Amino acid sequence: MLEARGITFGYVRGAALLDGWSAAFETGSLTALTGPSGRGKSTLLYLLGLMLTPRAGDILVHGRSTRRATDHERARLRAEQFGFVFQDAALDATRSVLDNITEGALYRGTSRRAAAHRARELMDEFGVNVTPERRPGQVSGGQAQRISLCRALLGNPAVILADEPTGNLDPASSDVVVAALRAQARRGCTVVVVTHSSAVADECDEVVQL
Repeated sequence: MLEARGITFGYVRGAALLDGWSAAFETGSLTALTGPSGRGKSTLLYLLGLMLTPRAGDILVHGRSTRRATDHERARLRAEQFGFVFQDAALDATRSVLDNITEGALYRGTSRRAAAHRARELMDEFGVNVTPERRPGQVSGGQAQRISLCRALLGNPAVILADEPTGNLDPASSDVVVAALRAQARRGCTVVVVTHSSAVADECDEVVQL
């Protein structure tokens, strides 16, 4: 489903965070990326999600190379195939909770009515106990992360990439997020989670250390 093949990347010339790094992430698996701070775990996640381009090597999605993909093609792949969960939720403070959840689905061509209906279902499923019209600045950190999870799952993506999704959460909210990611993997999704938490890593099928 998702493969990094010999990728090299660094933000400063001559200082590569990743050098010829390869790994394959299987369909239906929940994989933890672990390791000390500064080793490039979040960078690797952005490379896997086609938000950064490696200096060398390739990211393959469904066995297809993305090395020569245009920015438009990469954006389309992200919209159609990927869901993202970030540590700080990364919600748009100027838009409602409902709009934050549905924006990606609308970009993919889902009708507004269908996207809103599914968003409300996910909000109920994950205990987002706020009105859909509320703004992200009016909700707690735990609620914001659950909203981010709803956004990632709305389009039933083939791949979910999560960057420290439980880092700022209380134990109850952390359990909700990890259980949802594990359940999504069991449904056939490829899920990759950057985490410093041994408890989260223990819930994963595979652990990859950088």
